[in-house]
Amino acid sequence: MGFSTLHLNANLLKALAEGNFTTPTPIQAQTIPAILQGKDAMACAQTGSGKTAAFVLPALHKILSGPSQKRGHGPRVLILTPTRELAQQITDTTRLFTKHARISSGVVIGGVSYGPQFRLLANPLDMLIATPGRLIDHLQERKVDFNRVEMLVLDEADRMLDMGFLKPVEKIIAALPAKPQILLFSATFSPEIEKVAARILQQPHRVQLAQTRQNHADITQHHYHVDNTEHKQAVLNHILKQPEVTQTIIFTATKRNADRLAETLEKKGFAAGALHGDMKQNARKRTLQALHNNQLKVLVATDVAARGIDVKNISHVVNYDLPNLPEDYTHRIGRTGRAGASGVAISLISPPDLPVLRDIEKRLGKPFVFQSIKGLESTFSEADFRKIIPTELPPGRPKQGGQRRGGGSNYSGGPRGNFSGQRSGRAPNHGKGAGFGGGNRSFGGGRPQAPRRSSTSR
Repeated sequence: MGFSTLHLNANLLKALAEGNFTTPTPIQAQTIPAILQGKDAMACAQTGSGKTAAFVLPALHKILSGPSQKRGHGPRVLILTPTRELAQQITDTTRLFTKHARISSGVVIGGVSYGPQFRLLANPLDMLIATPGRLIDHLQERKVDFNRVEMLVLDEADRMLDMGFLKPVEKIIAALPAKPQILLFSATFSPEIEKVAARILQQPHRVQLAQTRQNHADITQHHYHVDNTEHKQAVLNHILKQPEVTQTIIFTATKRNADRLAETLEKKGFAAGALHGDMKQNARKRTLQALHNNQLKVLVATDVAARGIDVKNISHVVNYDLPNLPEDYTHRIGRTGRAGASGVAISLISPPDLPVLRDIEKRLGKPFVFQSIKGLESTFSEADFRKIIPTELPPGRPKQGGQRRGGGSNYSGGPRGNFSGQRSGRAPNHGKGAGFGGGNRSFGGGRPQAPRRSSTSR
């Protein structure tokens, strides 16, 4: 089935053909016809499935089908998305598809000044792409008019809920003078998403193509035990020095960790940069441009900031900190192995990660198989590792509900008691083996001590 069978506007079809988009992806083929019929839609699709075009194309078709029947200013199509990067990605997609059509559109996001946005919102717009937090600011200042809204799109709805945007989104919906057509796109259909959908959608067309249990057939996954922060850094340095590691995204749990790790890697000679929500928009743009231009070899990012990154040449993804949510593991490793290419995902896992590790394994339906790097092996076996029971969360790792907890972590051991040891001073031997190497390590004398993470809060 080609795009022509979807009966889209001729100018959109021309742009699609010029961009070598010949066949709709499953999410596009199963959602676009229903959206064109004016139905609400609820679609579950993973990153890389083509979901952005699944709502942008019918939205543009609606705009190009005729002028608004209502006078005033403000948008006809309102697209809410959780991050600035996703907003930019949607903007880029819109520009690609409107090469032969004229529409008025704008972006309202945080990290930039309010003045230009005030002026933007004072005019009629065909499409507005916004993050909920900044749009609420304009709504409270009475700077935005929703009278002309015909279609509302909630992109990455699960992530918006995770980020605490439920109330802002509900306020925005409540401010709409009439019920528009609403499209909800999410990576998962969690109970929370189902509740939101039940409140805001009317007899939606429902499409569920993706589950968190993804095959990732083109992604090779490696998992390594690490004893503590020092060991983790040593393993990471070794990995980044391998010739096959060309461009890498490293995920950390917090913005502070991202900054610190990027700075550490830069000092060690890696072309590294950080990306997180506290950065100014211009700084974020420069970092992403450097990544796209291959000037940046290592990007250290948080989950939220990485949403919307679409770089085809990412050879490796590294989970420096495991994600708190199992579905985020899937999102993370999906940053490599894109567009039919192969990729490698690496996780560095310490004892405090065990509760999260078990959740991820349960969601994926299989246990991780751990490997070792010759000269950098962990001080405990996998059997011992599985018996460790963390008595506290890792420092700074959010509890359910978002509260953070600092301090060190204590672990009760298995039959070997507590696990750790002195590393030998010899340099790593880059021999062959599982993952990036395999072999034995020697340790200094003395009774092993319990492994601890750095007590520095994330």
